[in-house]
This record gives sequence, structure tokens and C-alpha cells, in this order.
Amino acid sequence: MTPIITDSHCHLDFPDFEGERDAIVARAVEMGVARMVTICTKLRQAAEVRAIAEAHDPVFWAAGTHPMSAASEPMVAVEELVALARHPKMVGIGETGLDYHYTADSAKVQQESLRLHIEAARRTGLPLIIHARDADDDMARILTEEHGAGAYPCVMHCFSSSRALAETALDLGFYLSMSGIAAFPKSGDLREIFAAAPLDRILVETDSPYLAPPPHRGKRNEPGFTAHTARVGAETFGMDYADFAAATEANFERLFSKAAAWTPA
Repeated sequence: MTPIITDSHCHLDFPDFEGERDAIVARAVEMGVARMVTICTKLRQAAEVRAIAEAHDPVFWAAGTHPMSAASEPMVAVEELVALARHPKMVGIGETGLDYHYTADSAKVQQESLRLHIEAARRTGLPLIIHARDADDDMARILTEEHGAGAYPCVMHCFSSSRALAETALDLGFYLSMSGIAAFPKSGDLREIFAAAPLDRILVETDSPYLAPPPHRGKRNEPGFTAHTARVGAETFGMDYADFAAATEANFERLFSKAAAWTPA
């Protein structure tokens, strides 16, 4: 049997998948991707993201304001996130974080938004889903400060930052998620960061429709391609694929415990 894995981060609401979602979800399941978490990046789109999860048993959802949209969207309210989290298939807070690559001018707004998402993660107990790009120092500082004020669960999604940020996150008890970037041939340094991390803190994802792993690099990514990244992950840890898949499944269920506990009505 095909080992079961979970795509812990995808964007099924994006127009890239319009008219094909049923087929894409079915294809993922055929490839062993038994669960997917589709991520809302703008709270005004929460209803349509939620509807996708409601329409497909294997799909769960998370909600937040992406850091690149923090300045152009209304500031997130903790109470709104807490209310959304009452939905039985809403399993995470975010994605949130800091992105200074294109939007460094909104750094202060991003930081305020991040701290509000962290408070929502504390109140709900749902994992915080972090996007980090070119902001390692501020990211490490804020995550550490906030954790000192009250613990919260967290995954560094699509991790491709520095070893120092990885170590900070791991020291705080957080998880690192492997995306297609980790499978790129020139990502040897990144794979070394993952290989040095505890196996029980590793997740896998696509971030689809972006960052398709080989052999689909340069094409539209989709949840089923998590299997390609997971096979590279198994090689990175020197493990049999089935064993690596089982480990990442256990990790997902530990962090996303609400998804693990959900059963169809």
C-alpha cells in the first residue's frame, strides 16, 4: 500500500485550481496524500476557503492574513480568528509572519499583525503557521519574546531560512516544514539544516500552486506532489520512505491535533 502523508500547507482556493478541485483532491489521495490543509491568506476570503474544506472530507483549513497583505488588508482581530476557529475543520492560525523581501516598507504593520495571530494561537491552542522571508532577526526576536509571554504551538511553513532561525524555532518547540524548495538540486544547504533537526519536528507540504518539486519543477504544484518532497525528505534523513511518511504523519497529528481528531459526520 502507498504510505499515507499529509500536505500540511496548500492554497486550494487560488484561481490556479478553479474548476479542477475535485480532481486535484482525488489525485492527491491516489498518491497517498490523505489530508490537506488549505490556507486562507486574507480573512475576507475565509468563507470560500472554509467551503472547500466542507466540500472535501480530506481537506482542512486555516485562516490568517499573509504578511505581504498585512498593510493592504484590515488589521486582523484576535476575536475574529477565535470565532473562525470554532469551525470543526479550522485547524490552524495563519499563515502569518514577516516578509521583507518585497514588503519591507510594511515591517511594523507585519509585526503587529504577527503578534495578534500569536495571541489567537494562544487562545485557541491551534498551531501558528509562520511565513518567514528575509526577516530572520525580527522573526526570531518576536517568536521568542511572545513565547516567553505564553507558550503556543507553531510550524515554520515552507522553511528555507537560516540555520540560526531553524535552531531558534526548534528550541521553542516548533516544527519545520519541508516544501518543494528542499527537493531542488541546489538546496543541499537547506537539506543539511533539516537533517540536523529532530525527526519528530518535521512536516511536509507543497505550498501549491507554488514551488513544485522535481520532476514537476516550473509547473503548477498540487497537493499530490507532496509525495515527491517526502521522498527527498526520506533520503535526507537516511530513512525508508514508509518510515519517514509514518514519522511525519505522527508529527502532523501531534501538532494539528484537531485535524487528527476530526471524523466525518
